[in-house]
Amino acid sequence: MADWPGEVEIPAEPAASAWRVAVAGFDSIAYTELFDAFLRGVDTAGISAFVIGSWVTSDEMELTSADAFAPLIAAADRFANLRHLFVGDIESWQWEISWIHQADLTPLLRAFPNLATFGVRGSENLGWERRAYPELRELTFQSGGLPPEVVRAVASSEFPRLTDLELYLGTENYFGGSEAHDLDDLLAGTGFPELRYLGLRNAENADEIAAAVAHAPIVARLEVLDLSLGALGDEGAAALLAGQPLTHLKKLDLHHHFISEPMQERLREALPGVEVDLSDPQEPDDWDDEVEHRFVSVAE
Repeated sequence: MADWPGEVEIPAEPAASAWRVAVAGFDSIAYTELFDAFLRGVDTAGISAFVIGSWVTSDEMELTSADAFAPLIAAADRFANLRHLFVGDIESWQWEISWIHQADLTPLLRAFPNLATFGVRGSENLGWERRAYPELRELTFQSGGLPPEVVRAVASSEFPRLTDLELYLGTENYFGGSEAHDLDDLLAGTGFPELRYLGLRNAENADEIAAAVAHAPIVARLEVLDLSLGALGDEGAAALLAGQPLTHLKKLDLHHHFISEPMQERLREALPGVEVDLSDPQEPDDWDDEVEHRFVSVAE
């Protein structure tokens, strides 16, 4: 959205569009001013999808997502039909993903209990309340490193209707550092009876994650298992092959990986009816005296 409603053509039926409010750049007016202008110019009663874009200006570099979503919470009665919400739709040329100042999402999720889809980008100071989320169908966390306490809180929450869960686990250098046991409650599957897509993506310890997934009860009900964007190598691929059968899957997504060609061929031969995405193979780096350093796709 531009810096002022006068610069934007308002659709005749606002409810038919997904709306994104974001500052235009560092020299923009403040996000709160822009959001106030949005409320004055748009009938929000029927809006079902809303995206919070960048809130960072040169005068407000330290603002967090809480500063951006506070006015949305205050106007919750004007968004009675909101079902789809994303916080932090900020591209790297604006603000790197690890620079995004996030916050505890509890007030936002409590203000909008009927959300069907929710997503967030960035993880610094991110907070998630461990509880039941009866309406959510899709949940996405995009980060260079998802804090272990958030991983555990999500894993031990209850999602009776969730079909899609995507976690960018990332690296310890960028607020991550989760170990496989942090996913125990999720992989047991009791709180996720309808899950069909599981994305444990961008993991620095992808081999460890794969070994845990290989014997996880939740896998039997999945249609898509996504371990892409991380540092998966032959050890993790071998663990998947040695675990429970994966032939029921529609897709196994492993793209951006460090798997050797012979192991890639073993995966394809073992899963003839499964779409196995082994695109974007990577070569390890050698640096800081560490031989064959593997890297995730999304970090800083």
